[in-house]
Amino acid sequence: MALISPLTPIFVAVLCVVIALVFRSLQNRDSASRPVSNNPTTEARPWVDEDLQDDTEISSKDNEDDDEWVEGGEEDLAHVPYTPVRYPPEEMLERSQHFYSLLNQRRSVRFISPEPVPRTVIDNVIRAAGTAPSGAHTEPWTFVVVADAETKHKIRLIVEEEEEVNYRQRMGDKWVKDLERLRTNWVKEYLDVAPYLILIFKQAYGILPNGKKKTHYYNEISVSIACGLLLAALNNAGLVTVTSTPLNCGPMLRALLRRPANEKLLMLLPVGYAAADATVPDLKRKPLDDIMVYI
Repeated sequence: MALISPLTPIFVAVLCVVIALVFRSLQNRDSASRPVSNNPTTEARPWVDEDLQDDTEISSKDNEDDDEWVEGGEEDLAHVPYTPVRYPPEEMLERSQHFYSLLNQRRSVRFISPEPVPRTVIDNVIRAAGTAPSGAHTEPWTFVVVADAETKHKIRLIVEEEEEVNYRQRMGDKWVKDLERLRTNWVKEYLDVAPYLILIFKQAYGILPNGKKKTHYYNEISVSIACGLLLAALNNAGLVTVTSTPLNCGPMLRALLRRPANEKLLMLLPVGYAAADATVPDLKRKPLDDIMVYI
C-alpha cells in the first residue's frame, strides 16, 4: 500500500485524461454524422420539404477527383444560325395583350371534372414544358403522368396522411390561419377525381448509361421554370390545375412510382377540365406598378 499511495494521484490524472479524450472523440463522431446547415433559420422554416434538402447544386470542382462523376460535355457541339420570327410593332402589341389576357384567366382550381382528356393534349403540354431553359442544357426534369385510378388513390392516401400532419403540427398556426380564406385543408378529393396527375421531379444529378453521375447545374430553378411553362400550356389548352407541393411526401411517392434516388418531387398537379360547379376565391392580382421596377 505504501508503494501505491504516492502513485494514486498520477494514476487518477491519467485516467481522467483518457476519459476526456474518449468523450471528445465520441462527440466529434456524433457531430460528423449530423448534416451541417449553413442556414441558421432552417429550424424555424417548417415549410421546407426535407426531401429537397440535398446537394442540388454540386460543383464540378468539388467532384473533379470523384470517379463516379463524368467530366465535361460535348466539346464539338455545332452552333447553327438562328432567325426567330420578328413581328411588326402593331402585331407585337396585339399578341402580347392576347397572351396576357389568356394567362390572366388562369386560376388555381380544386374542383376538377372526371371527364376524360385526350392523351395527346397531355403529351403536347409536357413537350411545351420541356422547352424550358436549363443550366448547361442538362434538362433536369422528369414528368410522371398518372392516369391509373388505383395509383392515383394510393397517391391521395400518402398525400392526405402527410398533409393532415402538416396542418395539425408542421405548418404552425399562422400558416394555417393564412389559408383559411382559401378554404383549403388536407382532404384532396381531386387527386382521385382528376383524369391525370402530373408529378414533376427534379433530377438532383444525372445518371448516364455507364452509371456515372452528371452534374445538373441550377436544377431546381430550371425545373421551376419548366413548371411555369407547363402551367401556361395547360391554361392555353383549356385545362385547369392547382399547384400542389405536399410537404414530406417525396420519398414515399418516389418509392410508389419507382423513381430513382436522384429524383426529388418538386410539384404535383391534378389536371383536367374544371368541374361544372367549380368555384375559386375572388382574388385580385397586383397591378403592374407593384410588381415592376422600370429604370
